[in-house]
Amino acid sequence: MAKKNINEMSFLDHLEDLRWHLIRICMAVVIVATLAFIFSRFIFDVIIFAPTKMDFPTYHFLCDAANFIGINTTFCAEEMPMIIQNRTMAGQFSADIWTAILGGFIISFPYVIYQLWKFISPGLHSNERKHSRGFIIISSLLFFIGVLFGYFIITPLSLNFLANYSISDIVDNQIDISSYIALVRSSALASGLIFELPIIIYFLTKIGLVTPEILRKYRKYALVVVLILSAIITPPDIASQVIVAIPIIILYQASIYISKIVIRNQKRKEKQHV
Repeated sequence: MAKKNINEMSFLDHLEDLRWHLIRICMAVVIVATLAFIFSRFIFDVIIFAPTKMDFPTYHFLCDAANFIGINTTFCAEEMPMIIQNRTMAGQFSADIWTAILGGFIISFPYVIYQLWKFISPGLHSNERKHSRGFIIISSLLFFIGVLFGYFIITPLSLNFLANYSISDIVDNQIDISSYIALVRSSALASGLIFELPIIIYFLTKIGLVTPEILRKYRKYALVVVLILSAIITPPDIASQVIVAIPIIILYQASIYISKIVIRNQKRKEKQHV
């Protein structure tokens, strides 16, 4: 049966089309997650637990920077003052499953975006589809940069601060594996999604919900939100919050520029049709 034209599709047809795109997305995530589960020992030893070792690249860089400035820091310690342990019967199995699913989603993200683009692209004009061909590449690149930022910056900063924070010498940091995995997962995934801000602003501008003027008007409020967000996803020290806030502010500024381009192109098309 030939595929219906987008203008001929009913609401139920759109739902059916969306359902098949979501099924393909789920299948891709499950396939990649299965592979991640098979190689889970490598993923945990080399990737997930790497920030717990003081030879992690971020610690080396921050230690060298602290030595250059001439200050003492916990980034130069020989080992992390914490022990990761499992306290429930299914704790390690659950950590393995959910880490595999998260890995499946992250690795298959370009395909996820591709399927979502396949769903919304028929509703765009041919020239809009032409100028949006780099959408999948750009959005995937931003997402992966965000994930790496969360893994190499937010995770080690948070882990080092929390592992070295002590209210008494009597208390040892014996961290449950679910708590540690949640820290790594939230840092990487939240950063990846935050880095999609320019893409979100692009589509909000296309549908008329956002303009460059609105973004500029509420820039100071956005700055406050960014600082609050940085305080939530990082340890409560000024240096870490600034490190996290800087790229988010840059992304916001880039979003203003992107919104301006979209509005300018829309006005140009309106003049051509007059």
